Amino acid sequence: MTRKFRGTWGWASCRGHERDAAGMGVMSAGHLAGSLPPEMRAHAVTPVRAEHAPENAMDEPGEVARFYDRCSDLMRELLDELAARPDRPRTLPAIEDAIGWPHRRIASVLGGVCHLRRMEFSGRRPYHFREPRAADSRRWELWMDGGQAQAVRVERGGVDRGGVDRGVVD
Repeated sequence: MTRKFRGTWGWASCRGHERDAAGMGVMSAGHLAGSLPPEMRAHAVTPVRAEHAPENAMDEPGEVARFYDRCSDLMRELLDELAARPDRPRTLPAIEDAIGWPHRRIASVLGGVCHLRRMEFSGRRPYHFREPRAADSRRWELWMDGGQAQAVRVERGGVDRGGVDRGVVD
């Protein structure tokens, strides 16, 4: 399935958009997958990744612990919440509600830690992102895997290095 369009919005300069011989822009079905009903999305040409930039997610406990130690108090609070419910992708507003933050604060916190991530951790992060097109909620989702959550709990002091919960309550 292809869809043709004509306009002056510069679509042709966008990656993945081509022009045919008549000067009409052509988009593949993969680019339209987000607007298709769920039963038709499986037939789209372009596969949708479940996770945004998975290569940027930290997987070494020492690296996660160092990030936890270096980040701001607000970022630590976010990491603590993600570690409390590992392997459960949640929308940003759902996480903010669980912490008791006003909506859109996570965006500010992640923006604030961007310099630290880029300068000291080569852009890596101790959490995962799911792209809106791959999420049931159709919104960005954030989560920690079990290894990342364990490293945060150890660094926070709630679990000993052997993985036994010591019952420390925040």
